Amino acid sequence: MSYETSSFAERLKADALAVETLLSTLLDPDPFPDEIARPGTLISAMRHGVLNGGKRLRPFLVAESTALFGGDMDAALRIGAALECVHCYSLVHDDLPAMDNDELRRGQPTVHVAFDEATAILAGDSLLTFAFDIIAAPETPLSDRQKTALVLALARASGHGGMAGGQALDLAAEREAPDEAGIVTLQAMKTGALIRFGCEAGAIIADAGADDRQRLRSFGEKIGLAFQLADDLLDVTADVEVMGKATGKDAARGKGTLVALHGQKWAEHELQRLVVEAEELLAAYGSRSAVLVETARFIAKRRN
Repeated sequence: MSYETSSFAERLKADALAVETLLSTLLDPDPFPDEIARPGTLISAMRHGVLNGGKRLRPFLVAESTALFGGDMDAALRIGAALECVHCYSLVHDDLPAMDNDELRRGQPTVHVAFDEATAILAGDSLLTFAFDIIAAPETPLSDRQKTALVLALARASGHGGMAGGQALDLAAEREAPDEAGIVTLQAMKTGALIRFGCEAGAIIADAGADDRQRLRSFGEKIGLAFQLADDLLDVTADVEVMGKATGKDAARGKGTLVALHGQKWAEHELQRLVVEAEELLAAYGSRSAVLVETARFIAKRRN
């Protein structure tokens, strides 16, 4: 398949397969240099948490934002794999009884159900750490300057000022529902930050200019908001079989969402607005941005 001429659906599928294959290789039972050993149960739990399907949207954003600027696609694949490790670690931990207490993820038992809670915690810890290993490793064909920029950007997106902080706000929302501004902040941190990184990473990998990096960052922020809004809509409209995980959780826990606050029709209109704004951000790149534009539309229209 030609990467340049393939359709959006083909590229999404091909990138998902490439990332899945790389992650399977990286999570081989044999230890890397300077690793002492890889405990079998821990590696099995990490693989269970990562190699369980999924659209691999975040790595896809890394690949497509890199392609937009003609960057190194081998580097994009490895950075995408690192980003997916962070994303999957967050899912493993979010599913724990102390967090969201979910038993189903992508149609499969969650890690703490398939193994146990302690193993799930360690699997998440290991995936988070491994993400930065992948970025820094000599096999990633980038300069030390680029690797440092990627490590910093991913750390800021995934830590207390990003995704992990968003999960803390999400747990607090079960006790006291936030106002609209609070909901937007929560969602920008918990969901949007990693999507933002996926878009911005391509500009770093391709060594694009500061204006390009900011434009892709803004694009990522827009589609990150759209992703969570679509997710909230699906939480009230889709069923377990379609979603591959429990639905209706936010309403059951009394959590505030923009859908609950404004209604389904408003949310659908807001999704359209976010997609239009995302498209406008990429207009300067013309047809080169066609796949990223299609990605924004896909996020708004997804059914699982």
